[in-house]
Amino acid sequence: MQPNPALKKLGFSPDDRVVIIHTDDIGMCQASVDAFADLLDYGLISSGAVMVPCPWFLEAAAYARSHPQADLGAHLTLTSEYETYRWPPVSTRDPAAGLLDEQGFLHKSTQAVWDRADPEAAAAELEAQIRRALAEGVDLTHIDTHMGAVAHPSLIPSYIQLATRYGLPPMIPRLSAVEMMAAGDVDEDTAQMITGMIAMLDEMGLPLLDGLSGLALVDPTDRLEQAKAALGALKLGLTHFIIHPAKDTPELRRITPSWACRVADYETFSSDAMRDFIRAEGFQVIGYRTLKALMPPAA
Repeated sequence: MQPNPALKKLGFSPDDRVVIIHTDDIGMCQASVDAFADLLDYGLISSGAVMVPCPWFLEAAAYARSHPQADLGAHLTLTSEYETYRWPPVSTRDPAAGLLDEQGFLHKSTQAVWDRADPEAAAAELEAQIRRALAEGVDLTHIDTHMGAVAHPSLIPSYIQLATRYGLPPMIPRLSAVEMMAAGDVDEDTAQMITGMIAMLDEMGLPLLDGLSGLALVDPTDRLEQAKAALGALKLGLTHFIIHPAKDTPELRRITPSWACRVADYETFSSDAMRDFIRAEGFQVIGYRTLKALMPPAA
């Protein structure tokens, strides 16, 4: 694939490693909002995304209003994956939409979304989340997707349409079909469709990524070394690097078994050792606001 045209527009060379250090799941719980605030002050993260349907979204929105320099997108959410801490869609309570499980919340898995959601209802829900974030004063810089739920032939077109309609860069990597299938739960037909769209979006001038990476929510031990290894392995070009930082609270511990990984992400990206590593490696760290400036005029 040809060098990323967005990097050339930003003044980077094809040999630069440009990275967006991105905080996921802001507003999922209180601990996620407080962690983002601390890390933004510390200066290593460059972007984040809010989960509009979640219980602590309004706290995240209040933070965004009081910190307009914060680089925040919408973490578009069609799933509610935890056992006893759940959230419903923003746009509807109609079972016919296919967005609700038997408890009245968003589905626990992406597969359930793909199997049951009406595509038009899902598109309406994604747009409702964007509109609510904007209405609450979040100066959105991009859109991305929780648990990869939009990575399906019935949903990707709406995701791209929303990006162009609202002038928001979408989290889409410029991967080949083979790379896309190797990177996640994407079948061949979906991968081929997405790669065709990537070529079209490149021609339209949308700023796209070269890769996705991050720290898996699996093992909290030696998180600093995990982060160094993952960042050190980044290929040339522009990468969206995902972390899930949260402060250690009783609420977080009860919500998710991944709490220790989230706390470790928070501690790692507020450490001098991580700062020193990023400087020594020569990464070019940017946020999505920089990419938003490259978006074609909103449709």
